[in-house]
Amino acid sequence: MSESPVRIHRLYRHFQELPVSMRTLFTGTLLAIGMGYMFALIYVYASDAGKDGNPALTVEDIVISYRGSSEGTQLEAALRGPMSAMLPADNSQAIMGWIKDGAGKAVYESLIEPIVAKNCLDCHDGSNPHLSNLDGFDNIKTVIEQDTGTDLYTLVRVSHIHLFGVTFIFFIMGFIFSHAYVRPIWFKSLVVFTPFICIAADVSSWYFTKLFAPFAWVVLIAGGLMGLCFALMWVVSMYQMWFYKPPEFVKGTDTL
Repeated sequence: MSESPVRIHRLYRHFQELPVSMRTLFTGTLLAIGMGYMFALIYVYASDAGKDGNPALTVEDIVISYRGSSEGTQLEAALRGPMSAMLPADNSQAIMGWIKDGAGKAVYESLIEPIVAKNCLDCHDGSNPHLSNLDGFDNIKTVIEQDTGTDLYTLVRVSHIHLFGVTFIFFIMGFIFSHAYVRPIWFKSLVVFTPFICIAADVSSWYFTKLFAPFAWVVLIAGGLMGLCFALMWVVSMYQMWFYKPPEFVKGTDTL
């Protein structure tokens, strides 16, 4: 074999040097993780976008999610954002008008309770601990108080799930991507390592945003960089696994 123009580590194996069974395993993993990541993005958009009245996902949406809104209650934010399509516009206006008029119990029983029972209690009946309980005046009062964003207990609970889950995802993605031929090597290493920095910055900024709203930019940028690295590793790995022909000096590295 002719001398390599670029030194190849003796343990490196390109996708094309791997058995078909291993490449098939990697392909199935990439397809499943890719679908999961896509649905995760859809969930993030559906749960956070529109809270500021703009249908796009904005920095202000992130601020409202973690810090709360100074312009309304948690229920109003939900009715303007992710829950806006769940009940007719006149019902939403009736509920928000009731809140602005003082949220009296008499009006609740005569006007608001039937709307909530018809449109909301299928999901918000208290059976799911992750959703607000809207069954009854005492329960609904908790979501018409000033919105202070996601509470600390929920942030801690979601943080450890998010950190463990995303770490496993990007470990798998990075391991598969390590078989791709990408130069310069510092760029390949940067693509592998960046998501781990981003997930730490992302989760940390959830808490910092509650104290200082501009940290919402860190949440948005970190999430964007993670998505970019994911897409790059996914596309490059899938392409090089089945369609790319690596340089001859990349193959057969037993002696290097």
